Amino acid sequence: MSVRTHHPEPSLSFSDKELFDLAIAWLTLSVAFALLFAPIHRFDLSVGYFALMVGLCFVTVGVAFLLHELAHKVVAIEYGQLAEFRADYQMLFLAIMSALIGFIFAAPGAVYHRGRITKRENAMIALAGPITNHLLALMFLPLMLFPGILGVIGQMGVWINLFLAAFNMIPFGPLDGKSVYDWHKGVFALVFVPSVLFAGYVVLFVGLF
Repeated sequence: MSVRTHHPEPSLSFSDKELFDLAIAWLTLSVAFALLFAPIHRFDLSVGYFALMVGLCFVTVGVAFLLHELAHKVVAIEYGQLAEFRADYQMLFLAIMSALIGFIFAAPGAVYHRGRITKRENAMIALAGPITNHLLALMFLPLMLFPGILGVIGQMGVWINLFLAAFNMIPFGPLDGKSVYDWHKGVFALVFVPSVLFAGYVVLFVGLF
C-alpha cells in the first residue's frame, strides 16, 4: 500500500527506523499467516508444525510483502519522491487478532512518499506493488512441480502473492486500488478483475497444500 504526502530530493536508502519497521512487519505478517494456516487452538497441531509454518510464511509471505513495499519505494524514487516505509502497529495487531478467528486483514503499513507528483505517477507507484506480486506468483509457480517442501513453498508463494495482489487492488481507503481507480477506471479494471479472478481460483480450487 502507498500513501501520498509532500517534499523533494530522493535516493534509494533506508533509515534505521525504516529497516526496523520492515523487519517488524515482515515477522508479524509471517506469524499472522501462520496462525491462519495452522490455528494454534487446534489440538491436533504440534508446536513443531506451527514453527514450520512460521518459517514457510517467513519465506513466502515475507518475500511477497517486502518486495511489494520495495516496488512502491523504487518507483516513487524514480518519480523524484522521497519515500520511506512505515509500519502501522495497530494494523499489525489487527492482522494477528483477525488470523486467530479465521481470516486476515493484511495492511501492515505503507510507503509514504512526498514531493510534487501527478495523479498518473501516484497511480503508477500504487500499481507497482500488486504487479510485483503477480510477477512473484509467476516465479513461485515452477516450484509447484517439485515434491516435498519445495512444492509447498511454490504453492504457498503463488497463493499468497495472488491474494495480496487482489487485496491491495480493492479501491478503498489507503489500499493501492484506490489511487489507480481515482486516476483511470479502465486501467483499474484491467488489473483488478484478473487479480480477483486469479486469487479466487487459487483460493477455491488450488488451496495451500
